Amino acid sequence: MIIDGKKAAADLRADLKKKIAELKSTYNAVPGLTVLLVGEDPPSKIYVKNKEKFAKEVGMNSEVIRYPENIEETVVLSKIRELNNNDKVSGILVQLPLPKHIDKRKVIETILPGKDVDGFHPINVGNLSSGYDSSIPCTPLGCYLLLKKVEKNLNGKHAIMIGRSNLNGKPMTQLLLKENCTVTIVHSKTKDLKAECSRADIIIAAVGKPKLVKGDWVKKGAIVIDVGINKTDSGLVGDVDFDEVSKIAKAITPVPGGVGPMTIACLLNNTVECFKKVQSK
Repeated sequence: MIIDGKKAAADLRADLKKKIAELKSTYNAVPGLTVLLVGEDPPSKIYVKNKEKFAKEVGMNSEVIRYPENIEETVVLSKIRELNNNDKVSGILVQLPLPKHIDKRKVIETILPGKDVDGFHPINVGNLSSGYDSSIPCTPLGCYLLLKKVEKNLNGKHAIMIGRSNLNGKPMTQLLLKENCTVTIVHSKTKDLKAECSRADIIIAAVGKPKLVKGDWVKKGAIVIDVGINKTDSGLVGDVDFDEVSKIAKAITPVPGGVGPMTIACLLNNTVECFKKVQSK
C-alpha cells in the first residue's frame, strides 16, 4: 500500500473548510494565520507560498510578513509581541531556518503558547510529553494521522523512530507512546541500526540521509513513514530506499507526495484548534 499524503491532506483541508464555515456562522469570525519569513531561502519561500495558498483555500485569514535577511532580531520579536496581542491572529509561525544573528530559541519562546501553531514553545513541548492538551508539531502530527489511516489500533506495536530532533523525533515519540506503542529511538550513535529496525512493526525515518533504510532492514508487513526530503542527482528521495522497501512493507509513504503535504494541512488544523480554544473561553 502506498500511503497517499496528497489525498490525505486534501481530505483534511476539505474537513477544515467545513469547520471554518461553521465557526464563521457561530462566531462571525474565522481563524487567522500569520507567517513571518526572514530572508530569501528558496525552500522556505516555496513552503510559505503553499501555506498562504492553502490557508485561503480553507477560508481562513492569511498574512505573510516578509523581512530581509539582515533584519534586526528586535524588529522580529517586536512584531511577534504585536501579533500576540492581535485578536484576529489565531496562529503565529516564524519560518525556519532563521539567519544566524537571530536567536531561534528566543523567537520561539516569544510566541504565546496559545498561538504557537508549530508546537515548538517549551510549554507546548512539556504539555505534549505530559499527555496534556497542546499544539503538536505539524510534521509528527501528519505522520501520526497517516499511520492511523493504515492501522487504527497501534496498541502494543513496536515502533522505531530514526532521529531524535526536537522537530520530529521527540514529539513523534510522544505521540506513539500515547498510542501505547513500545518505542525505540535510534540515531547516529546507535551501534546496529539495521538490527534495531528489523524488529519494528513501524519505522519512522527522519534523519536527512538519502535511502538510509534498505529492504533488508525492514521486516515483512511493517509500516514505513519516510519524513526525509533529500536532493540528489536523480531527484528528490527520502531517507528510505523506496524501491527496495516498498516490496516488503505493508504500507509506505512516497517522497515526494507522502508526509510533506500533510505538514501544511496539519498547520492549518492547529490554527483552527487555537482559534476554537480562544472562542470557547
